[in-house]
Amino acid sequence: MTATIIDGKAFAAGLRERIGELASEFEQKAGRKAGLAVVLVGDDAASQVYVRSKGKATLAANMESFTHLLPGDTTQEDLLALVETLNADPLVDGILVQLPLPKHLDEQAVVDRIVPNKDVDGLTPVSTGQLALGLPGLVPCTPLGSLMLLKDQLGDLSGMDAVVIGRSILVGKPMAQLLLDANATVTIAHSRTKNLPEVVGRADIVVAAVGRAEMVKAEWLKEGATVIDVGINRLAPEPGAEKGRLVGDVDFAGASERASAITPVPGGVGPMTIAVLLRNTLVAAHRNAGLTPPEGL
Repeated sequence: MTATIIDGKAFAAGLRERIGELASEFEQKAGRKAGLAVVLVGDDAASQVYVRSKGKATLAANMESFTHLLPGDTTQEDLLALVETLNADPLVDGILVQLPLPKHLDEQAVVDRIVPNKDVDGLTPVSTGQLALGLPGLVPCTPLGSLMLLKDQLGDLSGMDAVVIGRSILVGKPMAQLLLDANATVTIAHSRTKNLPEVVGRADIVVAAVGRAEMVKAEWLKEGATVIDVGINRLAPEPGAEKGRLVGDVDFAGASERASAITPVPGGVGPMTIAVLLRNTLVAAHRNAGLTPPEGL
């Protein structure tokens, strides 16, 4: 068996095009553009690149982009004050504070200060509770993007056995909840799980989100399983190379000979994260303007 490669880059491009069209329609109805504010504290190079790409994607989707670059020694008080200012700004529909923050700052306290209707990362306690209760709210971007890829590949997920490897609040836990809501039978596995290969081997769907390079081996997988690889890890560079290869949490080469479909790294789940961030911003904009979000968004 040779697996179908799930092209997250192409799917995300189509989603972003659709969002751009709907954002233009929103502007006509609301008399303003949807707005996303991104806050970056410090000068981490990778985060700066990511924040710039978010800004460009927001503008390309016919939305307003508000980027706030703060020095690394910003105090907790000043950061919380900025969040409160953004909470009150009627032109800002979504607030994203780029994580991780410098160690002297309390990340959870900052996230908690974001009003739920602008929590486009879906990380506040209210957003988490709404997801658990099945209420309308904003869902973390990477899990929702992963679910979109699964539904596009498999259609109805009802009755399928799914294993989520990883229990983080960013991916593992919300991913499991989304799969439950889609009527899959879900197991959450983690570092303390006994007989992990056996647990994975029962699954029709495997979502790997542990941050360990190529941890999930091909022989663990059930023949014909669908694999969503959320991990992104850089290997040590080979002799003569400046950088090591980017790989996921799954042995892609081996798994491609056993799974029915699999996301590559890069080019799988990664592009979906920013696309869903834009989607969440537009959903928030509609609700903040007293409008119903379009069907299928």
